[in-house]
Amino acid sequence: MAKKNSNSKKQAYISVPSQIINSLSSSSLQSLLDSPKKSSKNYNKFLSLSTYRSSNKLWLLAIFLFGLFGMLKLTFNPNPLIPYVSYPCFTSQWQSQGLVSNGVLKSGLIDRDRENALKDEVTSDSFQSLRPISTGVLKSDEGNEQGEFWKQPDGLGYKPCLDFSEEYKKSTTGIVSERTKYLMVVVSGGMNQQRNQIVDAVVIARILGAALVVPILQVNVIWGDESEFSDIFDLEHFKNVLADDVHIVSSLPSTHLMTRPVEEKSPPHHVSPSWIRSRYLRKLRREGVLLLRGLDSRLSKDLPSDLQKLRCKVAFHALRFAPPIVELGNKLTERMRSKGPYLALHLRMEKDVWVRTGCLPGLSPEYDEMINNERIRRPELLTARSNMSYHDRKLAGLCPLNAYEVMRLLKALGAPGDTRIYWAGGQPLGGKEALQPLTGEFPNFYNKEDLALPSELEPFAKKASIMAAIDYIVCESSDVFMPSHGGNMGHAIQGHRAYAGHKKYITPNKRHMLPLFLDSSLPEAEFNKIIRELHQDSLGQPELRTSKVGRDVTKYPIPECMCNNSSDAHTI
Repeated sequence: MAKKNSNSKKQAYISVPSQIINSLSSSSLQSLLDSPKKSSKNYNKFLSLSTYRSSNKLWLLAIFLFGLFGMLKLTFNPNPLIPYVSYPCFTSQWQSQGLVSNGVLKSGLIDRDRENALKDEVTSDSFQSLRPISTGVLKSDEGNEQGEFWKQPDGLGYKPCLDFSEEYKKSTTGIVSERTKYLMVVVSGGMNQQRNQIVDAVVIARILGAALVVPILQVNVIWGDESEFSDIFDLEHFKNVLADDVHIVSSLPSTHLMTRPVEEKSPPHHVSPSWIRSRYLRKLRREGVLLLRGLDSRLSKDLPSDLQKLRCKVAFHALRFAPPIVELGNKLTERMRSKGPYLALHLRMEKDVWVRTGCLPGLSPEYDEMINNERIRRPELLTARSNMSYHDRKLAGLCPLNAYEVMRLLKALGAPGDTRIYWAGGQPLGGKEALQPLTGEFPNFYNKEDLALPSELEPFAKKASIMAAIDYIVCESSDVFMPSHGGNMGHAIQGHRAYAGHKKYITPNKRHMLPLFLDSSLPEAEFNKIIRELHQDSLGQPELRTSKVGRDVTKYPIPECMCNNSSDAHTI
């Protein structure tokens, strides 16, 4: 009796990629599946290749080859996925080392230590081509020839020149040796507002011929910042630079510790040196210690030339940030500059800014209603003209630019779409959505949280003044700077960039350009042309302080602190 074929029930399978199955026609599939049934005794014969039709041979060979290729592709993937790297400035460094191809790291996963090492290497390499200036800000030696937008204004040869008069120098000996009269000041507000008051405190001490106790920084009730002077500024540098102008002490000497200081109310706005002497000098001589508060905009903007020069000396030379702040600020500057020039923006889009200015963010009716309700609930916050409507304020140029308006202005002025932008300021009302019109057109958009490691910012957590100082360094170091609204930081940086050689500073001509935003019939090319014409003289060119009454010399340092005759120039 013949044995049954034990293999008659065995079946064979082959895995085929779905793309191959989908590419086969239905008739071809049917031809593979509808083969005639065979009896078990003819099974081996059925399997013989000689019984296949030539078309079936070709399809099976194709299926086998595609299946083999698919398995090889999965096994030897040359571009494995890597996690997102949050430091945008290091890609070029990896490319130069052959680690990046088409935006993907060849070496696979990258650990934190490797990323930190690359970051430090970028900073170290770039540092060699830069030099520090007196503020602790790095300034590039390389020319900037990367398009019209990056073109710097003509500085007309103006350079710092702080040559004090012989009369000022003669009176210095008695003033710096003063040990009987001491001025104490308490400064308030944000970091840039405090800087302005410290500048005037030094000048007032000089006017009174008194020694200055290191200014006391009032605790900021809004941010809870308890930073002291030495946390923000380089105290020893401050003392040394001003050693020939005012005697500065860290605290009252033992001879005056028990003296009750004479505390005076805040002086009125824009007082003269003669008013200061007549009001305070007799009491100071009698009591030995004078305490002043609230010096913001109290001292006249129009002082004798020597005192104006002293203002510049304090603002641009003496008030250097503390070394840890300078170090981090310069690191972030180099990370921004690692791929070329960059633009810095100071955006004023926080909730309290919209409330205080009497303006509306224009994000949605819900946000506008929120701001209106807050303003009604707290009318004392409104600092703008209360008799003007929002629309009138907007057209008068009294409102901050929103993200859409900043975007249109930058595009009209010729900013390339790949411009690297550093933005300073608090979190805008509406969060990231409020910035979308700007980030949609300019995606290379970073702030200090994007550029710094968490461990680098951690020591300065809840220190709003120090965070503002970091922003100040990166903004002052930029190739182009533009504020969305006036304010202490924008004014300080404007003066600093002028004093450093008139680096490009865009002052938005809001009053004349905002009506153009409302004209939807204006072609884009015509809009851009008009915007460029409006701003051709608002790009940081030299401007005389004396051409307009009441201008701050630390914002417009010409002619008292800068001159364009090289023989008269004197740099500290």
